[in-house]
Amino acid sequence: MGKLKVTEMVKERRIISIEIIPPKRGEDVENIYRTLDKLMNYDISFISITRHPVEVDYIEYEDKIVKVHKVKRPGTLGLTAALMNRYRIDVVPHLICVGMSKFEMEDMLIDLDIMWVDNVFVIRGETASSVENYNKGDYKYAVELVRQIKDLNMGKYLYTAAKPTNFCVGVAGYPEKHYESPNLETDLKFLKQKVDAGADYIITQMVFDAQVYKDFVERCRTIGINVPIIPGVKPVVSKSSVFNIPKKFFVTIPQRFVEAIDSAKTKEEEFNVGIRFTVELVEKLIEYGAPGIHIFTMGRGEESCEVIKHTQSILK
Repeated sequence: MGKLKVTEMVKERRIISIEIIPPKRGEDVENIYRTLDKLMNYDISFISITRHPVEVDYIEYEDKIVKVHKVKRPGTLGLTAALMNRYRIDVVPHLICVGMSKFEMEDMLIDLDIMWVDNVFVIRGETASSVENYNKGDYKYAVELVRQIKDLNMGKYLYTAAKPTNFCVGVAGYPEKHYESPNLETDLKFLKQKVDAGADYIITQMVFDAQVYKDFVERCRTIGINVPIIPGVKPVVSKSSVFNIPKKFFVTIPQRFVEAIDSAKTKEEEFNVGIRFTVELVEKLIEYGAPGIHIFTMGRGEESCEVIKHTQSILK
């Protein structure tokens, strides 16, 4: 197991990290293992595991309908331990603010410290209508959790002083701004607040244009954000994804790629067009000075393997 902080990893070499999502409640984890077994053939720096907020669901019985609150994809902590044990690799769990009290979060961080997890990734989480009537927790913004973790690193627990933890804290950056922000300037102000509070590195929302990443980094540096900024990359290998991803993640896909994949005649051609575009994107990102790439796998490995296979030489 590497036992390195992300900030240490990027000093040693350009990194390749991958992000996965836990299985849905009650589903088998074997599909994740099959995906990662392939990806582990490459020099992966760390695995990032998303965490999902509590949502409202309705269960229908013969005589009634019951409203329940549940996490549709639990298991982030368990999967973190399982992957560390199975692959002897650094794993970075997401910590999501929505629906959590500070005391519950402290317990979770204590568990992660016991598990020898050195790196975490902090996000607020979406305050969607699905959690509207649920306890939203003690946090309004991610910066509050960043401060709490940094307090733990100094031995300042909620109700006592105790053994300091040693977490390296990552936060999200949005090169095209977060959809709730009125403009990029405002969004960058909030990002700087997280860095000033102690965030050690940034992973961006998925980018499809290297110039967008470059401009974002330059604007960050101008206002004093000097931590490593790792670009998020999502291989898009189907026409349907070209239109679905922007709706879900509020990102822009370049017209030249839209036209190229739209002209593909078969699924295989769509796949190949998507891989070529992503490989060129990674090459440009590295040329612009990115410290590596963070690949959103969405639980699938084939396209991620292809991208890594064609870019690993420039990522060394």
